[in-house]
Amino acid sequence: MKLKDITTTAPEDINKNKIKGELKEILIDLDKLQNLLYAEGKHSILIVIQGMDAAGKDGLTRDVFTSMNPQGVDVASFKEPTKEELAHDFLWRIHQHAPAKGMIQIFNRSHYEDVLITRVHGLVDDKTARLRMKAINDFEKLLTEHNDTHILKFYLHVSHKEQLKRLEERLEDPQKMWKYNSEDFKESKLWDKYMRCYEDVFKHCDDVPWHIVPADQNWYKSYIVASTLQKTLQGLHMKYPGMKK
Repeated sequence: MKLKDITTTAPEDINKNKIKGELKEILIDLDKLQNLLYAEGKHSILIVIQGMDAAGKDGLTRDVFTSMNPQGVDVASFKEPTKEELAHDFLWRIHQHAPAKGMIQIFNRSHYEDVLITRVHGLVDDKTARLRMKAINDFEKLLTEHNDTHILKFYLHVSHKEQLKRLEERLEDPQKMWKYNSEDFKESKLWDKYMRCYEDVFKHCDDVPWHIVPADQNWYKSYIVASTLQKTLQGLHMKYPGMKK
């Protein structure tokens, strides 16, 4: 897979207003499905969101998941490990946030950071990265086979041009200035390295398949993620439990 060969935009013939209308209906249905998931308590959902800086991870979380009952949805974000976390294996801090049955857990950045940014900056070598990828596959298998966790992995595929545009907006828009981080521009210069590392992840960590989501347009990105989650929840054929005796 070569990311440069995959579009970052919605199909040209798609109707934006129609899709935004469908998204509103999907979000209403997701609220009902999430309540059913929580009440039945048999399954859990893990949403893995990956993407470059300014790909829209935070906005996606807000646009899709805030329509649900916050009692049944949790968000964890994995950035630079703390001293305590570094004293354990790299998945230690991740496993603590694996979803309980009945819950939807969102990873806004995830265990994949440990085979992406670490590799781009030479903090781990290729051998270590491969071992970590195997451990990630085993970890995801553990969740799916032993806790009935359904994992949805989304890579928000934004173009380099659009990323730079969004980063520059953080210098000018007062409502976005709080997001500004000079390191983001430095990381952007490593774009090609990140793309190669992501492509390697898609190749070696695809036991649970990845969804490559065109992310240059936020309305389309949110629609793809919401509709994928909707189909997954509908496929569980859940039922409300009867009255407790």
